[in-house]
Amino acid sequence: MTDTILVVDDEKRIIDLARMYLEPDGYQVTSATNGQTAKDMILRDKPSLVVLDLMLPGMDGLEVCRRVREASDVPIIMLTARAEDIDKIVGLELGADDYLTKPFNPRELLARIRAILRRTDRGQGQDEAPPPIVIGNLIIDAQRRRVEVEGKPVDLRMKEFDLLQVLAQNKGVVYSRDRLLNVVWGYDFAGQTRTVDVHVAHLRHKLKGMSPTIETVWGVGYRLDDR
Repeated sequence: MTDTILVVDDEKRIIDLARMYLEPDGYQVTSATNGQTAKDMILRDKPSLVVLDLMLPGMDGLEVCRRVREASDVPIIMLTARAEDIDKIVGLELGADDYLTKPFNPRELLARIRAILRRTDRGQGQDEAPPPIVIGNLIIDAQRRRVEVEGKPVDLRMKEFDLLQVLAQNKGVVYSRDRLLNVVWGYDFAGQTRTVDVHVAHLRHKLKGMSPTIETVWGVGYRLDDR
């Protein structure tokens, strides 16, 4: 089945550039130039992934992301023309899976799309389900992508689940931000490790009461405490 990528940008050249690189790689590309149309297309057409510009006429990208997340878990890569971290952080907090700052290398966009969709499809077609991971009061069911703390389900985004699973599968092992970026997101581009910090903050907030805990190893990275 061909994956459909919805590219949302009010600049035609960005849409054309994305189509030029994505379609030869086998993706079907659709497009929207404003936030309202984008939101309607996402909820109606259910694309495999959305590339969403922050600055859009009418409803901006952050508002589109917020409204879409009320009804859909579709992967979203946010595009921003600003260099400030605040735009990226707000986008991630609203549920975006990743971000790119304009101007961007279209090959990097392609690499990130491949990585996100590869993680989304991981585990499909396997005949034998791996057993759940149980550590303290934490249960991670990889087959159903379900997490429980003290018997209560916890709603995690795709990358939050993947990040927690990697740390749980290697409890006690310290992972640097760069290594987590490579293992969980599937790419290694300098300067993007803030993404890891934001997702760890999300996990800590959602997994209050979890034992073990996600520890910060200052100057290095993170680990799941196995004590």
